[in-house]
Formats: sequence, C-alpha cells, structure tokens
Amino acid sequence: MKRRLVVGFYGCALRILTNADRIGWCDLSKTNKKQLDKMLQQYQVNGGFDEMLDLESGVRSHYRKFQKLFEELNPEELEAKRQAVDMAFLRQGVTFNVYGDVQGAEKIFPFDLLPRIIPAREWEFLERGLAQRITALNLFLHDIYHEQKILKDGVVPEFYVLSARHFRREFVNFNVPKDIYIHICGTDLIRDGQGNYLVLEDNGRCPSGVSYVLENRRAMKRAFPSMFEGIGVHPVENYAQELLKSLKYIAPAGVADPIVVVLTPGAYNSAYFEHTYLARQMGIEIVEGRDLFVKDSRVFMRTTKGPQPVHVIYRRIDDDFIDPTVFRRDSMLGVPGLINAYRAGNVSLANSIGTGIADDKVMYYFVPRMIKYYLDQEPILPNVPTYLASEEQDMKYIMEHLPELVIKAANESGGYGMLMGPKASKEEIEKFRQLIIAEPRNYIAQPMINLSQHPTYCDGDFDGRHVDLRPFILSGARVSIIPGGLTRVALRKGSLVVNSSQGGGSKDTWVLYGDE
Repeated sequence: MKRRLVVGFYGCALRILTNADRIGWCDLSKTNKKQLDKMLQQYQVNGGFDEMLDLESGVRSHYRKFQKLFEELNPEELEAKRQAVDMAFLRQGVTFNVYGDVQGAEKIFPFDLLPRIIPAREWEFLERGLAQRITALNLFLHDIYHEQKILKDGVVPEFYVLSARHFRREFVNFNVPKDIYIHICGTDLIRDGQGNYLVLEDNGRCPSGVSYVLENRRAMKRAFPSMFEGIGVHPVENYAQELLKSLKYIAPAGVADPIVVVLTPGAYNSAYFEHTYLARQMGIEIVEGRDLFVKDSRVFMRTTKGPQPVHVIYRRIDDDFIDPTVFRRDSMLGVPGLINAYRAGNVSLANSIGTGIADDKVMYYFVPRMIKYYLDQEPILPNVPTYLASEEQDMKYIMEHLPELVIKAANESGGYGMLMGPKASKEEIEKFRQLIIAEPRNYIAQPMINLSQHPTYCDGDFDGRHVDLRPFILSGARVSIIPGGLTRVALRKGSLVVNSSQGGGSKDTWVLYGDE
C-alpha cells in the first residue's frame, strides 16, 4: 500500500499514514485548535522528493528551527503578513511583464511566505559545482572564439558550434577583457525523485530574476524579523556591490574610476523592473540606446551636464539588437558604433558578445565533456539525461518515445517552444514530431523529471508545489555566488512549469550557516 506523509503545521504532530488511515491531529490545546482550525490541512507527500518533509523522519532537520518559530503564528497573523507583503510588492513595483497578455502586460510577481531552506553542507556542494561549471563554460567560449581545440579534438562536433544561432563568427580571434565571457550567469537546478541535484540549463546571455531574490528577502525580513537571527541565515544584500565590483573589474585598461551603466531595451521589456532595480542598488545610471552615442570609437552618455564617458555596459539587450551597424539593421534599441568601440578596447560589455551559444540547449548536452576536457574533472553537478535530435540513434529513440519525453527548442526560454509529452494531446505530439523532423538541430529531448516539491500556501491550504532553483553566479576577479538564489514555484497544482510567464511564483531561499 502506498504511503504518504501527512503533516500538520502549527504545532501538530507528524505521523506516517497509509491511504486507509484516518487523519488525526494531536498536541493541540482547545484554544489553539479553535484558532488553527482553518489552517490545519492535510499536507501529502505522494512520491517524489519533498524539500521540507521526509517520509521516514518527518520534518527535515534543517527546517525544524523554522517550524518551531513559524507554528507560533495564528492564521490571522499569517494572513496579515501575506497581505502586507503583497502590498509592499505593489508599492515597490515588484512586477514582470508578459508579452502578448491582452489583460495588461504588468503583473505583481507572486510570492509564497514559506521559504526554501538549504543547509550549509548542501550549499557548499552546490557552490563547488556551479563554480566548476562557469569556469568550464568561460574556457569553452574563449576556445571556440580562438584556437577551437575542443572542435579539432572532436570532443564537441564542429557542426554544432558553427551551426549555432548565437555563434558570432565576427568575434573569432577577438580578445574580450580579462578573457571572461560570462560575467553573470543564472544556472537552473532541479532535484530528481531521490533528491539529487541536476542542472536543467545555463542562462548566460541576460539571466534575470536576481531582483526578486533581493526583494523576497526584504519582504521576509519585514514579515519575520526575529527569524533570521534565531535560525542563522546567510545574507544576500551584498549582491549589488559584488555585481558592481565584477563589472568594474573588466573596465578598459588605464581607467582608474570606470563609469558603469545598465543598458535596457526599455519599459516594455519583461525584466524592466529588474534593470531599474539593479541600477538603483548599484548607484549607477540606467540608459536606453538613445541615451548613448559613439564618437571616435568611444562611448558617451547624454546628460544634462553634457556628454559623459562610459567604460562598462551591463547590457540587458541581446546581441542581435545591440548595434544596428553590425547586427540587425532595424534595431531601434541599440547604439550605432558600439561594437566598433568594443573592438577598440574603449568600452567593456557584460556579458560579452557571443555568449548566447552557451545558452543553446544543444551545447548544454556537451558541458560535462567541457568540464572533463578543460579541467580534467568529473562534473560535480550532472546534467539531465539528454537526447540530440540531430544524432541518428537519438532521433530514433525520440520518435519512438515522443509521448514520454520533454522536447525543447534549442534557443527558446521562459517555458516556450516546449512539449511536455506525458501531458500533451495527440495533436500537439504530432505537431512537434513534424517540427523535429524538419529541423532536428533545433531540438533536444529529455525524460520527464518529477521536480521536487515544497509546501506552499495556496488558497488557505498548505499544498505541495513543484520548485526549481536559479542561483546567480558572478565571474570577475573571482567566482562568487549569492547564497541561495531564486526558488521558482509552479503555483498551478501538478504543473512542472515554474516560469513567471507561465503562471509561476517564487519563494525566499535561505542558506543556513550550519546544517540544522
């Protein structure tokens, strides 16, 4: 008989129950019981991995301090805190935009009050794995834009790099400042049914979401000010200073006090809140393409006091739109002549031109090989098993097992361009079959991974919702990683899609100083 764990928050005992058992609560005073009746819900762990609860031992040890403090709340206090957080987000403009949303583009980012907690030993393991990965990716990018040894040695087939949508032939043999291509990376992690961490993808072009990490923490500190000292949670507030330090590190030679700006596509971009937020936190200007101009291969910013030189640009614009004289001529977002100034060494860009190839989901397949090739190490964090549609044997397997697999387009993101085979209709499956046959290079396939779940407060109940984790890695004079990252949560019951554009929300992520 299948077992499930049923847990009562707020002082309720834990029991292992079978499906035939009756649910019983204990250790509640009559007074508390009256207050908590609305909140006592049956939280079930039906297979898979639960971040907070273990079928054998109940609440995991690193959650117990939080549980003890959290259960002292009554339902009215919790609801008041939830509403206060929502109101704070509204006032602060903590929003995201959804392209094509006919009901209005700007939305408040949904936030759940139950934090995801990571013990120290587990986080140290993740840090090592993430640092290893970004080191290998930067070495790979330098190689393919220079000697291309990994291609000549046949470790990565040349075809996959040269046919990649974001491989920039124009920048072969161009030396980027400090040999760093990816300065800011958001690597998505998931956990399988046994709790093992797997890398889902690397976001090396314009990774977004870190502003929500910082705002989530501010919200939780306001809602639960006493918990952080009592539990021992690593701070995240110094991220903006670390980011600015990494950006200044790549300034052109001879510039003692570099001027750094954030380049945004504008207010209608889905991550515009983040662009303005990070600029404000770093104490630097946010600019659009029209605010900059190039003269004598140098970049200047228009100000009320006249032109001001710019030395480092944290760009949140893709390569295609950044300079209409080099890439898309119809772009109204970029700065004419910017690439010429970049080539002349008078301005630095983060992330560098050409990093988009590291986001290609086909390149993701080869990252374990990159780690072995460049670092002579085994990957600390493994990939999800992946099949390439352009490989004959893989294609055969994909065609035979399409209803069981997750299909992803090589250069889509945000949950778009994807087929969830086990949840798709026959018509959707056949549509993707034809897309894969027509353009095999553009698709990969992976088994459906049942993401770990976490207790989440939904409509007055605690229910399990699937989560992933996006840590943010900075590569400058050293590799630094914000302790925790963005825990995204699929708010629709049973959904595995955590993206905000697809109905997802987020949680604060607590990294402990110890293991309990």
